Amino acid sequence: MSPRRPRSIEVPGVAHRTAPIPLGARVGDLIMSSGISGIDAATGKLAEGSAEQARCAFENMRSLVVNGGGCLEDVLRLTVHVRDDSLREHVNTHWLAFFPDPEDRPARHIVVHAPQGQALLQLEVVALVQERTPAGHAGDAR
Repeated sequence: MSPRRPRSIEVPGVAHRTAPIPLGARVGDLIMSSGISGIDAATGKLAEGSAEQARCAFENMRSLVVNGGGCLEDVLRLTVHVRDDSLREHVNTHWLAFFPDPEDRPARHIVVHAPQGQALLQLEVVALVQERTPAGHAGDAR
């Protein structure tokens, strides 16, 4: 496969309904997602309530990055589309749980925008997969 051609990334149990688009794609060391909703990967259905949708969306984001060969350390930017601003509290709860180190958080932006269907929020992620040392942390590429 050419390093310039996108390779689709999927997460088992999480699909874009009937849309023929992947959840994300990797080109070289770059991972970019489509909209990641709060689908419960165990059931394949949208989770109930805003807190649970937020939790599932963040779990699905992590799974996408991992299935693409990366880890949360590789996330550069996270855009969060929320149906209304009251969801910010749930987003912040999971943001802090997934990115606890204030010195090592990716850029983030919240946009109030109605996601499709019954989804209350969607995440879009951009990650740059880095070389890892044997301990699993990003290493020098020297």
